[in-house]
Amino acid sequence: MCVFTNKQILEIAMEQSAVDLGCRAQDFTSEKNVIVSSRKDENCRRYLELPFFCNLVSYGGNIVASIDPQIEEIVRSYIDRYPAEHCFETPNFHVLNDALAPFGMRICFMAEYFLPDVRYLDEERVGRMRGQVEKEGFVFRLLAQEDFGPLYQPRWSNALCEKRRELDVLGVGVYDGEELVGLAGCSADCEDMWQIGVDVLPACRTRGIASAMTGTLALEILRRGKVPFYCAAWSNIKSVRNAIRAGFRPAWVEMTAKSAEFVEKMNSTGTDGGGADCMDAD
Repeated sequence: MCVFTNKQILEIAMEQSAVDLGCRAQDFTSEKNVIVSSRKDENCRRYLELPFFCNLVSYGGNIVASIDPQIEEIVRSYIDRYPAEHCFETPNFHVLNDALAPFGMRICFMAEYFLPDVRYLDEERVGRMRGQVEKEGFVFRLLAQEDFGPLYQPRWSNALCEKRRELDVLGVGVYDGEELVGLAGCSADCEDMWQIGVDVLPACRTRGIASAMTGTLALEILRRGKVPFYCAAWSNIKSVRNAIRAGFRPAWVEMTAKSAEFVEKMNSTGTDGGGADCMDAD
């Protein structure tokens, strides 16, 4: 049984976003856009590099911008120019991107974040998803941190993060005999919220493995008194479908500027900055 209501889950997410951005949780439900100066906070999500130069967040109403004070007028002009939802899309965000260029900054990360909807993420529904996978002979196993050692391989790079091994705390593996064919892992990115990432081997995709693993892991996280969350790039349709199928729903969006050098390096190395990717397309 889930220990949280949807309202409580959303409140926990907003509280964490407030820590990350240096604002108040109620700022995300304000009728007006809010701008705050970004600052370091040891309780932020572990992978964030604070302070932000420019980071925009919306939970569907207004925009909260956490920024370097020197660009306040630029950002205010931008977020007040368009409705909140249009600030995160082309062609509009080019206006902000061009305005940041003289500072050596460019729009870099754009992602959608999902939270569990307890009306759909429950034992019965997840059990049915697992049952369909198990009918094909696959076996589910709950994995702990001590099981991850040999799994830090490129094929599991969405489920686990080698650079932050200490944060990978829990996982669900799907096995065909003794072969691991699917892995969902979660990282303890902050005190109250654990992020889920998913990988499935190509030969085993489109069989419901990803959504069954995601739902199973989400329930395990909730049992531990933590809130699972999931991130996907807008264009990663497979990942978004997986989140929805597993019982997650869109909660907030973020758009972050990084240095031009950082963006150039990502493009030259082919680094994926789109968030947790799902490799299943049921």
